[in-house]
Amino acid sequence: MSTVALPARFARLVKIEHTVFALPFAYIGALLSVRAVPSGHDLLWITIAMVGARSLAMGLNRLIDAEIDARNPRTATRELPSGALSRLQVVGFCAAALALYLVAVFQLAHVVRWLWPIPLIGFVVYPYLKRWTWLCHLWLGVVDGLAAVGGWVAVTGKLPWEAWALGLAVALWVAGFDLFYSLFDVEVDRAQRLHSVATRFGVRGVFAGARACHAATVALLCAVGLGVGVGAWYWIGVVVVAALLAYEHALVRPDDLRRLDAAFFTVNGIISVAFCAFVVLDVAL
Repeated sequence: MSTVALPARFARLVKIEHTVFALPFAYIGALLSVRAVPSGHDLLWITIAMVGARSLAMGLNRLIDAEIDARNPRTATRELPSGALSRLQVVGFCAAALALYLVAVFQLAHVVRWLWPIPLIGFVVYPYLKRWTWLCHLWLGVVDGLAAVGGWVAVTGKLPWEAWALGLAVALWVAGFDLFYSLFDVEVDRAQRLHSVATRFGVRGVFAGARACHAATVALLCAVGLGVGVGAWYWIGVVVVAALLAYEHALVRPDDLRRLDAAFFTVNGIISVAFCAFVVLDVAL
C-alpha cells in the first residue's frame, strides 16, 4: 500500500504539471479568436474543460498501456504497474474527469456541445497506435492541437482557417517533441515490437522529423498572424518560439542525448507559456 496521499497519486498518474504544454494554447486560441481577452466565464470553463479532458486522456492512456508500462523499466514505477492505484480507482478517476469535461463543455458556445466526442475518440485511439504504426506521434500532436481549435470555437462558435492553422501548428510542435521523447524507450520499444519513428528510422530519422515539424510550426504561426492581423507583440512571440525551438535542437545531437530531459520538459514548457504571454500582450495592449 502506497504511503502517498490518494490525491497526490492521481496527480502523478496524469502528470498534472504537464498541463502547461496544452492549456496555454487553448487560451491562445480563445484570445486570437476575438483579438481581445475573452470573458471570465469563457476562460474559466475552457480551463475546467482542459483539465477534465487532459486528465481523462492521461487516465485512459495509463489504463490501456498498463501492461506495456509494466515491462518497461522507465515506466514500471507508474501508479498502475506499481500497484499504487488499482484499475478500478483509475476507471473511477476517468469517469469523474469525463463528467467534469462534459459539464464544462455545456457552458461554452452551443456548437461545442456537438463536438465534444471528437477529442474523446482521439484519446482512446492514441494509446493503441504505437502497436500498429510509427505515425502515432502525429496522432498525438493532432489530439493536443485540438486544444487550440477548441479554445477558438468555445468563444466564437466558429472555425475559420486560422483556427485550423493554429491547431496544426500545435500538432506539429507536439509531434516534434514527441519524436525526441520516443528516444527514451527506443530499445524497449523494439524489444516489445512497438512502433515509433525512432524504431523505424533510427535516431537520425527522429532528428530530421523533429526539425521538419518545428520548422512547419513556426511557418504556421506566421500564417495565423497574417490571417488574424496581429500586432508587434505576437510577432515577437513567434521569434521567441523559433529561438527556443532552435535552442531545444541545439541541446541534443544524434550522438549526444544527455540533455534530452531538458530539451523535452523544460524548453517546451517555456515555449507554450512564453508564447501565450506574448499573445496576451498583443491583444491587451
